Amino acid sequence: MFVNDPALDLFLRGLILTATAMVWVVLLTRINGLRSFSKMTNFDFVMTVAVGSLLAGASQATGWKGFMQALVAMVGLFLVQYTAARMRKSSSTFETLVQNRPLLLMRDGAFIEEALFATRVTESDLIAKLRESNVLELSKVRAVILETTGDISVMHGDTLEEDLLLGTKTIGD
Repeated sequence: MFVNDPALDLFLRGLILTATAMVWVVLLTRINGLRSFSKMTNFDFVMTVAVGSLLAGASQATGWKGFMQALVAMVGLFLVQYTAARMRKSSSTFETLVQNRPLLLMRDGAFIEEALFATRVTESDLIAKLRESNVLELSKVRAVILETTGDISVMHGDTLEEDLLLGTKTIGD
């Protein structure tokens, strides 16, 4: 692809294609904006995984066709993400169709067993997250939410403004 020596070609191809693909991803991210890899929605999460996979494919391409196909596919992913974000912003119906709602796992110091069972989150997993969040007393935990990205948010303290729970659901909603 670059030189006649197979070992040197393999080395150069790996370096040059990886560097080129990385610059391409940075350029696309600059065009699309910081939200590209934000993990705020399930679209963002899939985008991050897919771009990583395409970057690996571009880095390992054995021909220009495969390399260019990976770069074009990245453009396609950024376009789909951009379009989905715009549609989510302009249509609550579309947002409801494509986006899961965050789920309440714990409220006011009490585990919500049905939610833990439905999401396959164990109490020990949740307790580990509480420790990570520096929770010192279960009674101070106002809410624990499984976000749409799979992250777990822990809200603890003396009070909780109900507005912070807007959009979350409980089992049975």
